[in-house]
Amino acid sequence: MSFLTKYIKSFTLFELMKGMALTLRYFFKPKVTINYPNQKGPLSPRFRGEHALRRYPNGEERCIACKLCEAVCPAQAITIEAEPKPDGSRRTTRYDIDMTKCIYCGLCQEACPVDAIVEGPNFEYATETREELLYDKEKLLRNGDIWENQISENIRRDSKFR
Repeated sequence: MSFLTKYIKSFTLFELMKGMALTLRYFFKPKVTINYPNQKGPLSPRFRGEHALRRYPNGEERCIACKLCEAVCPAQAITIEAEPKPDGSRRTTRYDIDMTKCIYCGLCQEACPVDAIVEGPNFEYATETREELLYDKEKLLRNGDIWENQISENIRRDSKFR
């Protein structure tokens, strides 16, 4: 009986008609594809994108040079040099991240006691040369200034889970 059923199905092109019916069913449903450069899909508040150094509202950088992010980085992508300021506090003189080494694990963000280093919402930072992926302190602070509103909103939305 099984042989006869297979023969009838192949002779009547049953599988082909079944596939065409499925195609016809989805043909009239709304499309789920987005037009990427013009439309962007939603991002989670925990998305790990391009790194940024944040500032306090008064403009002072948040990093206190505790070097916890440098110590916890499994890829050893972060390099920090610090010196004391005249008021006795410590601030970074050099804060470099080699983005070609970074594995986007988020441990630097978790280790930071003052939320100075964060992985922001920017995922569009392709470059043509390797040197452009060596981020210095100025580049990281500039990223923080550009994305501060989105970063602070993501931290606020994620705060009940931290």
